[in-house]
Amino acid sequence: MDYISHIRKPIETELDDFVSLFNDSLDHADGMLKTVLDHIRQRAGKRMRPILILLMAKSFGRINPSTLHAAVGLELLHTASLVHDDVVDESGERRGQRSVNALYDNKVAVLVGDYILSTALLNVAQTENTTIVTYLSRLGQTLANGEILQLTSNGGSDISEETYYDVIRQKTAALFEACCAMGALSVGASEEDVKRAGEFGQKLGIIFQIRDDIFDYFDSKEIGKPTGNDMTEGKLTLPVIHCVLTSGNEEMLSIAHKVKNHDVSKEEIARLVAFTKENGGIEYAEKVMEKMSQECCGFISEYVENDDIAKALTAYVDFVIGRSL
Repeated sequence: MDYISHIRKPIETELDDFVSLFNDSLDHADGMLKTVLDHIRQRAGKRMRPILILLMAKSFGRINPSTLHAAVGLELLHTASLVHDDVVDESGERRGQRSVNALYDNKVAVLVGDYILSTALLNVAQTENTTIVTYLSRLGQTLANGEILQLTSNGGSDISEETYYDVIRQKTAALFEACCAMGALSVGASEEDVKRAGEFGQKLGIIFQIRDDIFDYFDSKEIGKPTGNDMTEGKLTLPVIHCVLTSGNEEMLSIAHKVKNHDVSKEEIARLVAFTKENGGIEYAEKVMEKMSQECCGFISEYVENDDIAKALTAYVDFVIGRSL
């Protein structure tokens, strides 16, 4: 099934308007900045977050210029955070292309990220909706706090699902939550509708991150990262957390602590990955995703009256839970 076509169908015209406005926002006349911004613009993905804003706006009203500026603002904030994240992670690639810090240096990457962030704020200011401006500003705080929480949680002795969820709520899930809430806000939805839309987005974001984490337990050229890459970076994700906490296997728990403290060998990571797969870690994570997807579908049934939008949002949930990239 071509999920992306189903998802985009009700908002194709508005999505074209978004792309045009987004590209204009990253246009610049000067030499180096223009070159870097052109490079960033060329690596656009599936536009899943702006699409979600547009779909949620159309669920509760009619897409308008405020919706488009909110979508551009959020996508620019996300883009700026990725540019900065590549500096923090010392990453050389982003979506199969060289990262800005790899092409130039950290100074250029930080300054370009700052420029994009300022452009994001300029766009949300054009919504003339202080609630949307506040929402995006708080999102920026949340994303930064989530990165810091992840850095601090990598060390130490705490291994818990609670910490795992705290991190992903403030990183991936916060973006999806903001998409849905800002989309609803842009068309004047009620406070209750905005709240429920945000809750839907948060669950969708958690599903997205769990699916992303599951990829790390399998070799895939499409995904472009080796098995156990998260553990190499000191990250423990839901499948392994569940297994080491419920199995009673002290040896595997010890290796998990070594992962968090960046004191683990490739062989130990391979053993921990195999242990997780053999002891139901993947199935456990998939059950969590399935439960949340049912809750997402419950929101669609209760709050989305437009049949085309309901089908698109359902396809969106199905795509997130079943995606291979």
